[in-house]
Amino acid sequence: MLVWSVLYFGIKYYQLFQLEKEKSLRSEALAHEAQLRMLRYQLNPHFLFNTLNAISTLVLQQDTESANSMLTKLSKFLRYSLDHDPLDQVDLAHEISSVKLYLDIEKVRFEERMKIDLNIAPDAERALVPSLLLQPLIENSVKHAIARSEEGGLIQICARVAAGKLIIEVADDGPGIPDYSAVVERNSAASGGVGLKNIRNRLKEIYGTEHELTFSPREPVGCKVTVVIPYETE
Repeated sequence: MLVWSVLYFGIKYYQLFQLEKEKSLRSEALAHEAQLRMLRYQLNPHFLFNTLNAISTLVLQQDTESANSMLTKLSKFLRYSLDHDPLDQVDLAHEISSVKLYLDIEKVRFEERMKIDLNIAPDAERALVPSLLLQPLIENSVKHAIARSEEGGLIQICARVAAGKLIIEVADDGPGIPDYSAVVERNSAASGGVGLKNIRNRLKEIYGTEHELTFSPREPVGCKVTVVIPYETE
């Protein structure tokens, strides 16, 4: 009788332990999902603020044609955002199409001052990436390399696959950054850190230690941001 009692209570304890473990894992997963959603939704207000400011300037300048063009492109970009859940991963080709929408918006502001160079390898196009991963990185280049120069500048977007990793580079020919080692850690709004901090946190939430986000000088001038994540396809 004692043996059966010990066995019974042992089984019951094990079942309760497993149940609590499952609850804990579910809670952790929900917290993880909530964190990702929060980080993802932070992107749109930041981008929207900058774009509406630009439209307001065009209206004040009575450049109604450019203002209307920017509003039309903005609506298409926001539709893309709404059509994708914050937890979605999309293939890089799809992500590049959203980048082109964003660049079309900025083209209204900068016209010929902004030059774009895309170099995406075919196998990289199939890679899965978090939706709207690139827009804050490109926005940072626009702010620091294009907007501050009367002559404008160049933004390069490259992607390739090597050793089971997707390597994405966003580079510009702007003035560069004095201290590349500290740029992500500072996270100050003055240095464009809101979007950069967001990207860093999203990558950490999704990939843990299996990612890299680095800043380095671009030769002969400028800044280069490199994102390395696992190469995954559908």
